Amino acid sequence: MNQIDLTDPLTLAAVIGGAAFLVLLVLIITAIRATSRASEPVIWQMNQLGRTVEGLAKGQEQLSGGLSTVSNAQNQGQAQMLQMMETRMAHVQKEMNDRLHANAMQQARALSEMQEKMNQQLQGGSEKTTKSLAELQQRLQVIDRAQENITKLSGDVLSLQDILSNKQTRGAFGEIQLNDIVGKALPSDSYTVQAVLSNGKRADCLIHLPNPPGPIVIDAKFPLEAYEALRGAQTADHKARAQTLFRQAVRAHIKAISERYIIEGETADGALMFLPSEAVYAELHANFPEVVREGFNARVWIVSPTTCMATLNTMRAILKDARMREQAGAIRKTLSMLHRDVELVVERVAKLDTHFNQARKDLDGIGTAAERAGKRAAKLDNFDFEELAPEADSPLESLTQDGGKS
Repeated sequence: MNQIDLTDPLTLAAVIGGAAFLVLLVLIITAIRATSRASEPVIWQMNQLGRTVEGLAKGQEQLSGGLSTVSNAQNQGQAQMLQMMETRMAHVQKEMNDRLHANAMQQARALSEMQEKMNQQLQGGSEKTTKSLAELQQRLQVIDRAQENITKLSGDVLSLQDILSNKQTRGAFGEIQLNDIVGKALPSDSYTVQAVLSNGKRADCLIHLPNPPGPIVIDAKFPLEAYEALRGAQTADHKARAQTLFRQAVRAHIKAISERYIIEGETADGALMFLPSEAVYAELHANFPEVVREGFNARVWIVSPTTCMATLNTMRAILKDARMREQAGAIRKTLSMLHRDVELVVERVAKLDTHFNQARKDLDGIGTAAERAGKRAAKLDNFDFEELAPEADSPLESLTQDGGKS
């Protein structure tokens, strides 16, 4: 039996309409009974109205049956829809489960691969870290050794500073550095260390250059005290005072070199002032150019270790050229003697060739005579003494005469 679904709007509207119609019908019947005694036409109309109401009741029943059919069809459609939706949901759920399973497997493989890569990377990183730590330890050992060397060098620098703070030891240091540079640039017989000049002054180094320009003196002393004061000046006043003292010290040193080591007729008309410090040399040329010009005017050339080496190389070329000129006469004499020896050899070779030609002619004559003697000896061997024919000359006499002519 089909049940009416009151939740459906159409069914609910039909039921409400039917109930209202029944209430109206009851009211009409009550009114008819109250007025049944009015007249017969009214009764007849009421009968007609009753039949109409019955027709309406039948239509309502048909409408109710149609509504039931529609409701049943709707229920069946809903059931089919629900079944289809359940089937689709089951299929979708299965697909989702399959995909989730596949994704889970893929993610598991990816996680496994990632874990393996991370393990490899961690292992490689551990090896690299171990290697880096080993290299770092080696470098730290190198740094420790370098630190020890720096500490030792600091002590050496302090000792060098102590040496340079003393004027005598500073002069000895400059002389040692100058001797090292000169010994590397020039032959040992081209210079003299601590040479005594005719005025009794002792030069740190005397280079034996030919005239001109003549022997030139190199002095290795330098005014370090004034330079140290200039470098340590903190205020403008101290710096100006230190510059004045430095200028005066260098000028005094230039004057002393010019007066002591430039001797007319004995040395060159100039001398070299060697500064064993490139810093002092740079300070002079950068901030005291007038002092350098005064040195030029006094014919005292200021050189540093670098410029001194270049100057000595130039002097070496001059010495080499001078020695070549000195040996030029001996070379010419030797060449002349060599030329005379060659001429004698040519003359003797010509005489020897003449002797060879005469000996060759004698040998040819000897060969000819020997050949002739052989022929005549053959004739004597075949000679028959019993068949001598009377001739003017006998063969023996002819042989004797030919031998005498030969």
